[in-house]
Amino acid sequence: MKQTTKEKKFNTHIKAVTEAKNSLEETLANYQADLSGLTEHEAKQRIEQYGKNEVARERVPSAFIQLLLAFNNPFIFVLLALAAVSFVTDYWLPLQNGEPTDITGITIIIVMVSLSGLLRFWQEFRSNKAAEALKSMIKTTATVLRRQTKTATAQTIEVPLDQLVPGDIIYLSAGDMMPADIRLIESRDLFVSQAVLTGESIPIEKYDTLGSVSQKGSEETPAEINASNILDINHIGFMGTNIISGTAKGIVIATGADTYFGSLAKSIIGTRSQTAFDKGVNSVSWLLIRFMLVMVPIVLLINGLTKGDWLDAGLFALAVAVGLTPEMLPMIVSANLAKGAVGMAKRKVVVKRLNAIQNFGAMDILCTDKTGTLTQDRIILEQHLDIHGQLDPAVLQLAWLNSYYQSGMKNLMDKAIIRFAEEKTKPKKLGEGKYTKIDELPFDFSRRRLSVVMQNDDNQHIMICKGAVEEMLSIATHVYEQGEELPLTEERKEKLINLAYQYNQDGFRVLAVGFKIIATQDTKTQYSVADENALVIRGFLTFLDPPKDSASEAINALREHGVAVKVLTGDNDIITTKICREVGIEAGKPLLGIEIEQMSDDQLKPLIEERTIFAKLTPLQKSRIIRLLQDNGHTVGFLGDGINDAPALRDSDVGISVDTATDIAKESADIILLEKSLMVLEEGVVRGRETFGNIMKYLNMTASSNFGNVFSVLVASAFLPFLPMLAIHLLIQNLLYDISQLSLPWDKMDDEFLQKPRKWDASNIRRFMIWIGPTSSIFDITTYAIMWFVFSANNVDMQSLFHSGWFIEGLLSQTLVVHMLRTQKIPFIQSTAAFPVIVMTILIMVVGIYIPFSPFGSMIGLEPLPWSYFPWLAGILISYCILTQLVKTFYIKRFGQWF
Repeated sequence: MKQTTKEKKFNTHIKAVTEAKNSLEETLANYQADLSGLTEHEAKQRIEQYGKNEVARERVPSAFIQLLLAFNNPFIFVLLALAAVSFVTDYWLPLQNGEPTDITGITIIIVMVSLSGLLRFWQEFRSNKAAEALKSMIKTTATVLRRQTKTATAQTIEVPLDQLVPGDIIYLSAGDMMPADIRLIESRDLFVSQAVLTGESIPIEKYDTLGSVSQKGSEETPAEINASNILDINHIGFMGTNIISGTAKGIVIATGADTYFGSLAKSIIGTRSQTAFDKGVNSVSWLLIRFMLVMVPIVLLINGLTKGDWLDAGLFALAVAVGLTPEMLPMIVSANLAKGAVGMAKRKVVVKRLNAIQNFGAMDILCTDKTGTLTQDRIILEQHLDIHGQLDPAVLQLAWLNSYYQSGMKNLMDKAIIRFAEEKTKPKKLGEGKYTKIDELPFDFSRRRLSVVMQNDDNQHIMICKGAVEEMLSIATHVYEQGEELPLTEERKEKLINLAYQYNQDGFRVLAVGFKIIATQDTKTQYSVADENALVIRGFLTFLDPPKDSASEAINALREHGVAVKVLTGDNDIITTKICREVGIEAGKPLLGIEIEQMSDDQLKPLIEERTIFAKLTPLQKSRIIRLLQDNGHTVGFLGDGINDAPALRDSDVGISVDTATDIAKESADIILLEKSLMVLEEGVVRGRETFGNIMKYLNMTASSNFGNVFSVLVASAFLPFLPMLAIHLLIQNLLYDISQLSLPWDKMDDEFLQKPRKWDASNIRRFMIWIGPTSSIFDITTYAIMWFVFSANNVDMQSLFHSGWFIEGLLSQTLVVHMLRTQKIPFIQSTAAFPVIVMTILIMVVGIYIPFSPFGSMIGLEPLPWSYFPWLAGILISYCILTQLVKTFYIKRFGQWF
């Protein structure tokens, strides 16, 4: 296959590709290093030359950049454009002509824009600070050989990982993370897990010899080494991989972005795709902007042609444009998201990206890893059994001796055995102090077993071995049964295999335990793998990674809220199925990674809808499943904590991780959980839906109200000899109405609304505008008629009274309808708004009534209304509420939804 330019650049950028072809002497010469290590002065110089040993990551922008990004919203751009036009028409042109200037409109717009952007900036700034504080708590070091001067004796010291430089000589042992790309100098029984880079869970052995062995087992010459097979090279170690067992010494050949891992990290920076929230906001934004671009020219033409004053018509059209623009949308969205983030913070959840709050509510599928998310990631020893499945203390004793005295990195199963023994009995009873360790045959992934040779009080050498069942049976000749060593016949072997399989079916991991008494004439101080033979199988150990206490409850809560849970894991399908059943997930038939690899996207799309468990997956397969679920129309969350989860966390609509996760997983995630309970997921879903609901309230109310106002303006402009309302009146009315909306983030949502996922639906908003908007216009036109015929405001001299009448009715009907539209139930009876909403709407209505009677009202061309106007106003508002409720009921029956 021909390489792309990007692939070629990637290949040549990896220094390990070049150094893998060189001998150790050539590598030392290339880095001007020797086996005694660098001096402190040389290390300092190389830090300046190569930079710190840090991989690329999405660093938090400076406060100034974050501030600018907070204003990145299409409505803000529209408002700023309108402010610029208003500045020219209301200030600059009048100033040039010596006429009075008016900056009220500009001020209103700038205040709205500033409040919106600053609120968003402050919340995201605080969240980013909290996430950075989490990262700073983690300090990792490496063991390095350094000298003070060229002549000084070299010493091993611990240095921070970011201070490693090319040419450093480092030491590694079981449990360490590879801190950079290295060329091995020495190694012993070195097994390395490269799952973070390849997704392959089985570690591979690394040697300090030139050359490589491909996965097919064929020897490759150094000339054939390239970026596509570099991970198979046996004398090169890669940053981010883990030492499972053994020890090693190596020379650092690449740090930071020059490492293989650094190149991968750089390739995913900035690749995050648009989430469901981003797409939803954009679709609604452009719907309303297109509506504004159509309606404003119509208003301008009608008023210009009928009134003859194109300047006034232009100013009025500009005010209508501002009125049509839901200028508070950015602020309402930010306030809702910020409120949700604050609520989540109280539950020890860091929300890094505010948009994730709404995506939480829209999520209808949560994909999760198994280990450490559904389970405790804490293996426990359940049983120690003889060959017939009966409890046998001797099996525990042998297992304890094997695990306790092995010198390599103790894996989770070893720790489980030791912990179980400490809790159930005393180590002395198991042989502590009675046995002396002679030798050890470390675990490796071809033998899949580990042996220790112990000497007892009688100076006998006993080989104790534990490992995978089939591998143990392959080197066994006898079984221990009721004090006798019986031959391991094919029948007995078949029974043992079936017994182990039954435990696997029940979700247990199974190890076999065996021993061999070494004849006195065969004893020695060092043993080899060839001595692992003629074992006697004593019994089995069964292990379980138990589910988290909160997993079952959390999954049930998510299911009740319409969120399906799918498990995406690299683990065994049998064990995964068992765990899923325990936590209440309908397992069904698992889909394996090897099957997925053979399918096209079109074949896979229907299957991922049907299946719940996806096992033995690579990181790329996890990411692929998430993208295909999104293509199927789902909003997908992903819960993971490993480096290899980073692609899936990025591709999901809401990536969720934990504070104990790897750095890259936390950087890729939108939300970080600081507590172990999964119940916080349900709270996130509910808060997300509350956030979405309150945003949609504002959008639907504002869009329908604005459409109704424009419709009313068009009707009035057609027959009135004057403007139905001055531009300043529209701006103030719009500002007051928007202020009343600021309380919406504190409003409640009906329980029914929170029961299922909610998504952005621009078509429903368009439909909502068309149905509900003209309802308000009916009563606007009624107000025109009352002002015209009842109060004789039917000529230019009386336009101030007309303006005052419509100003109050328009503002009160807009504000009152908040209570009508905020719920699909009957307001005040079946559903009452939150206290802040009630207070704010009453306050704005009082202010609106007061303005025409105030000095400010006379300044902007309004006048006090006769008291006889208010009974008419009350009748209009009551009728409006009744009709709106009737239309709402019909709308819900017709379209099956409200928001």
